[in-house]
Amino acid sequence: MAKRVASVDKKSCAACGVCENTCPLAAVKVHRGCYAVVEETLCVGCGKCARSCPVGCIEMKERVAV
Repeated sequence: MAKRVASVDKKSCAACGVCENTCPLAAVKVHRGCYAVVEETLCVGCGKCARSCPVGCIEMKERVAV
């Protein structure tokens, strides 16, 4: 499993869908037209969504081990 995972600041998210269209594994979805949500089990930590976000509300964080 990847060491990093994408994290969305829901308050800053514009729900534009750029991240959703950029993610190669469909790990990011826009939830009810309000904000993006990351499915952590699908996220491989590539950072493409964070780099493509026009408002910069996605950052890569260290994955928390359970």
